[in-house]
Amino acid sequence: MAVAPPILRRFTRAPGFTAIALVTLAVGIGANTAVFSVLNGVLIKPLPYPDADELVAVWHTAPGVGITDAPNSPTMYFTYREESRSFLDFGLWSAGAVTVTGLAEPEQVRSLRVTDGTLQALGVPPALGRWFSREDDTPGSPDTVMLMPGYWQRRFGADRAVIGRTLTIDSRPHTIVGVMPDRFDFLGVDTDVILPQRFDRDRLFLGNFSFRGVARLKPGVSLQQANADVGRMLAVWIDAWPVPFGGDRTLFENAHIAPALRPLKQDVVGNVTDVLWVLMGTIGVVLLIACANVANLMLVRVEGRQQELATRAALGAGKWRIAGQLLQESLLLAIAGGIAGVGVAYGALQLLKAIGPETLPRLRDIAIDPSVLGFALAASLLSGVIFGAIPVLKYGGPQLVSALRGASRTSSHSRQRHRARNLLVIVQVALALVLLVASGLMIRTFQTLRNVQPGFSRPESLQMLRVSVPESMEADEERVARMYSEILEKLAAVPGVEAAAFASSAPLESFNSNDLIYAEDKVYVSGQLPPVRRIKFVSPGFFRAVGTPLVAGRDIAWSEVFDARPVSLISENLAREMWGSPESALGKRIRVAPVDAWREIVGVVGDVYDNGVDQPAPALIYPPVLVSKFWGNPRIVSRSVTFVLRGSRTNTDAFLAQVRQGVWSVNANLPLFLVRTLRDLYEQSMARTTFALVMLSIAGGMALLLGLVGIYGVISYAVSQRTREIGIRMALGVEHGKLSRMFVRDGVVLAATGIGVGIAVAAGLTRLMASLLFHVSPLDGVTYAGVSAVLATAAVLASYLPARRAASLDPVEALRAE
Repeated sequence: MAVAPPILRRFTRAPGFTAIALVTLAVGIGANTAVFSVLNGVLIKPLPYPDADELVAVWHTAPGVGITDAPNSPTMYFTYREESRSFLDFGLWSAGAVTVTGLAEPEQVRSLRVTDGTLQALGVPPALGRWFSREDDTPGSPDTVMLMPGYWQRRFGADRAVIGRTLTIDSRPHTIVGVMPDRFDFLGVDTDVILPQRFDRDRLFLGNFSFRGVARLKPGVSLQQANADVGRMLAVWIDAWPVPFGGDRTLFENAHIAPALRPLKQDVVGNVTDVLWVLMGTIGVVLLIACANVANLMLVRVEGRQQELATRAALGAGKWRIAGQLLQESLLLAIAGGIAGVGVAYGALQLLKAIGPETLPRLRDIAIDPSVLGFALAASLLSGVIFGAIPVLKYGGPQLVSALRGASRTSSHSRQRHRARNLLVIVQVALALVLLVASGLMIRTFQTLRNVQPGFSRPESLQMLRVSVPESMEADEERVARMYSEILEKLAAVPGVEAAAFASSAPLESFNSNDLIYAEDKVYVSGQLPPVRRIKFVSPGFFRAVGTPLVAGRDIAWSEVFDARPVSLISENLAREMWGSPESALGKRIRVAPVDAWREIVGVVGDVYDNGVDQPAPALIYPPVLVSKFWGNPRIVSRSVTFVLRGSRTNTDAFLAQVRQGVWSVNANLPLFLVRTLRDLYEQSMARTTFALVMLSIAGGMALLLGLVGIYGVISYAVSQRTREIGIRMALGVEHGKLSRMFVRDGVVLAATGIGVGIAVAAGLTRLMASLLFHVSPLDGVTYAGVSAVLATAAVLASYLPARRAASLDPVEALRAE
């Protein structure tokens, strides 16, 4: 503690140096602390459930049909619940929407349907009331519901007497039996109400893989043991349940369904892992550049104190004591920068939470906690050692003797004295180039994604809204289809609407079904399965409304919808896959189950990038919204559809008010849900790339700025140290332009060397971000050339300013200078 006041006085006597160093460190340490807090909250912290390491997501693979992530079927639920030796609790769940009436105007709210065992597996008890029981999950029992805390506070004013009250959901009264606690989060799924799933065991069969599974392992059971146990139960499952629609049990056997359990956190985190680790690495490089900048400042400062340090050495101070003093100064400066950095990190996190990027899961778990503060302290101390070690090594030992002997002017001009600073600038430029290349690759990826033709046009002019008609509101399938048709007529008459249609799922929406697709003219030998493809039910005019081109054939007609004629459209890639060309597919017949009617292909439409523009376009079939003899049912209709309205007034308040009135003029109990434009979904599909682009661009910008500051500082210092030489040259008649070019050349040589080193480093490191790129090579020549040119140009400008100052010196004053 005795050494602190003198050290502090030294900093206050050099306020400019202290301020620049503190700001540089605060930015570098703060950025790293902020990114680590995100990494910690998303990837490192356990999920907010008791003994979260015991929770697993239950998935399967089906290599026989090319599926790597197969969810669960209702029959699996009963088999696993009753036969498992490794699960303490197990349940299935699905997300959707339900209609709530009786509180205000009709409202469609986000819902979860869970089986008995789902909430118990997570282990978070309700704040009020109780969990669902097995009786609640049994068909025929009284309808019950649980509320999420946000909906409870919004609609019931956080009334604790809400238990036992009735909430009308899909035209049926449900008794409220529980309210989940305030910070409860169901696996990152945004929801308002939770309902029991209620599978009717007597009507189930193999298939219908539509439900996510979660399980809590018994104490001591490993993931490998649980996978083995599920593998054992799958053999029981295939033999225990009837096959669907008169199908063949060998279809399921030939799919080779196998367990693929994984930690539940992997499902919650999703595909953001690579982005965060790449971002952590790049922001760490920014801190290294900041340390190099501060090290350069320290070298300049310590050079000015050589006489002081040499005198202390002559008076008996050992080299270790002097080195220790220099290192103490560096560590104190780093800790002060780290304290300021925590403030920078806190502000950055508040901004991040205010923006709330959808691509970032577990946002509420991101905070400045003790582990983040520990990281900030470690980063500060490490930074202090890094930038403090260089002046210690250069001036903390025998060099002090030469300082006592070398008080002459000429010694100050030795090139050897500039080598350390030059080396640090080369390192800064090299690291800056690595980060700029990384951000450049993301820019190229973003441009490539933007150039993909997604299968729809002008997404900003396409308004989407979802409407659901539950069976409790209207049981007759044809009447539901006619209700949709009446709504469509009303919406098409709204001023500004150019085209209108509806489908079970619009482009980029997740409300999809998948099934085996049989072709009448294809022969499937024993053991061979037809392909699994995506199914969307559409109205006439849907493709014209969304801008998907008709490649061959024709659209379906309303008469075919209401007569339930066996027709269908398919995507171009499915036509080419099965028949070689769109024209060859016309007239062919397909179906999804052996007992279904064959459906004639009457049209082929363009491919739609339904999983996002960074994923291959899936093959699709498009039956009419009302069909007969489908999935073994006499007649089915899509109970939830998305209306799409193309026009010039999308997303305006007046337009949406007219749209609501159009829907309610047909049925006043139909709420509108997920009201948005197709551009919203289009931007969301690129959210991961956009997030990475923004973060890497910020890191690259910081690196470029710090690198240029380093070049500017070195050239400026060289000018100040060579003032007398400049005066002599000018007195001898050297032109000002030639003098400027001499210093600019020095800066360019430093930058060129750093660029060369940086290209070699970037060529190795950018391979680590290959998973973030789309049709762009980690060694993309355009990016490397462009970044090198930008950095070289910026280096010339950073060198020019001090060089111009050197050329403008008064020769007389320069000759008088030391």
